[in-house]
Amino acid sequence: MRGKVWGFNPHSGGKKITPDIQAQIRQRITEHAEKNYAGKFTRLDVKFRGALCYIDAYKEPYVPEGDPPEWMNETREEYIERLRNTPTHLCRIRHFDINRWSMAFYTYSNERYEPCFFSTGDWFGTPEEAFDIGAVYLER
Repeated sequence: MRGKVWGFNPHSGGKKITPDIQAQIRQRITEHAEKNYAGKFTRLDVKFRGALCYIDAYKEPYVPEGDPPEWMNETREEYIERLRNTPTHLCRIRHFDINRWSMAFYTYSNERYEPCFFSTGDWFGTPEEAFDIGAVYLER
């Protein structure tokens, strides 16, 4: 007789993030980022949807002389403004408990979020630990 095997997947399910938890998490992420990554971003965007929290950062772009190329049909000022308003996706975290979240790292090569471990080697960590992993994109 074949039975069904149940396995826990840290990258599915989770608990809906209530408005009071949203406020706490937004504040924790913002304070952590300002304390540890000041000057590496101009603003953060922390969005919530169901059990998920998306963390994006905006940076002042580096634009070498001669950019944009003529074929782009936009002025240098328009180009810089467009880059300023393009988010850098850092990560997506999934809520299980206030200090227990799973994480997916945004991969620009595949243009999607991919499950990843925290630096502890565990599937779960805090929002601050997730930000630290995604902050690799702030170093560029």
